[in-house]
Amino acid sequence: MTMTSEALLVEMKEKREAVRELLARTPAEYDEIRELWKAHSLAEDARDIGGLMATLTENCVYELVQTGHRWEGHAGATQFYLGLLGAFPDIDFNLTHIVIGPQGVCEEAVATGTHEKEWIGWQPSGERVTFRVVIFFPWDADKKLFTGERVYTFFPEGTPLVAVE
Repeated sequence: MTMTSEALLVEMKEKREAVRELLARTPAEYDEIRELWKAHSLAEDARDIGGLMATLTENCVYELVQTGHRWEGHAGATQFYLGLLGAFPDIDFNLTHIVIGPQGVCEEAVATGTHEKEWIGWQPSGERVTFRVVIFFPWDADKKLFTGERVYTFFPEGTPLVAVE
């Protein structure tokens, strides 16, 4: 996926009002957001797809920002997790930073896992891989759930991920 300066400016204008609303939120929901993130993380560690879906809105969106891959709704989020966990059955996210606020959660982690199956065009190597992720979990204040994940990946040797055409 190629992002142009013009596309970034359009995105900026489209999201301006939504960002202002996010900035107006207060930290009153901190504990609730934190507990939901913990439930989400524990479900991920347990490979509990139902537990993961219980933390997400019905219209959630999972997005790999740099490649343009998107999965929508619970069906899409399930597909995302089945693909990721199938490709890296022993994947482990080791938290290095976290910010929790009224807009949701942002976490940074080092992910490690053995690449056993193809995932979004990345052919399996059978080798252990290590990469960094930064993940935004936007919070829906009305539904008290996350609206998905916006995932940024950083690979030490450059990205092996294939962009959406």
